Amino acid sequence: MQYEHLEVDIQGAVAWVTLNRPERLNALNPKMIAELTAFFGGLRASSPVRVVILRGAGRAFCAGLDLKDFQSGGARKSVGEMLEFQRKVRDIMIAMRRCPQPVISIVNGSASGGGFALALASDIRLATTDARMNASFIRLGLSGCDVGVSYFLPRMVGASVAAELMLTGRFLHAQRALALGLVSHIGSPDELEAEAAALADEMLRATPLGLQLTKDALGIAIDANSLEAVIALEDRNQVLCTQGEDFAEGVAAFLEKRAPRYGAP
Repeated sequence: MQYEHLEVDIQGAVAWVTLNRPERLNALNPKMIAELTAFFGGLRASSPVRVVILRGAGRAFCAGLDLKDFQSGGARKSVGEMLEFQRKVRDIMIAMRRCPQPVISIVNGSASGGGFALALASDIRLATTDARMNASFIRLGLSGCDVGVSYFLPRMVGASVAAELMLTGRFLHAQRALALGLVSHIGSPDELEAEAAALADEMLRATPLGLQLTKDALGIAIDANSLEAVIALEDRNQVLCTQGEDFAEGVAAFLEKRAPRYGAP
């Protein structure tokens, strides 16, 4: 697929996806929204891509919705039209969580509103030292709860911090995000690209099925009703992973102290 506002660079089994509207701080317009949904929605368990690294071109990760573009339509939208648009934006986050591939986000500069949601919908977040993130919706006359942020944020940083950020729209800077565990590493853009590549390389040492089932189980475990429910899911996943040649290859590679050679996903 040809993209206008995304750059997709496939390097082996890793897709480097760059939000590419730097002149607008990579703000989300209808075209970029459609392209992000198409990309993440098109990923399957059988896809040759096994890990996705998401980043922003220029000096920002994503400034959220492009308000100038949104207001340029002229006539005020009806409730039905607004609901349809709202669902198009939220579908990106749902597609990111549903795709079998782990998503690593490199958050450089600002990640506001929908950009914050993109970072939260990722599995791993790395941040530049100048990164700052906020749920900007409430500063625009909207509810602070939007496109999955009120689901992800309390689960990641706790109810009190989430309420502080969402009721005020206050910015969360890189050092505090690291202290809260919202991001796992901070550094320069070059350092973070190297870290993202290293993380992807380590993930590719897992079997394709093992990697996919781990992302799947982590997502389900957050909302599980009990320890027993989670352990039952873990039991099922482990048995599934033993059924195939990749498990035998993984064990052999470990014992022989070499890189595994897995078959196609």
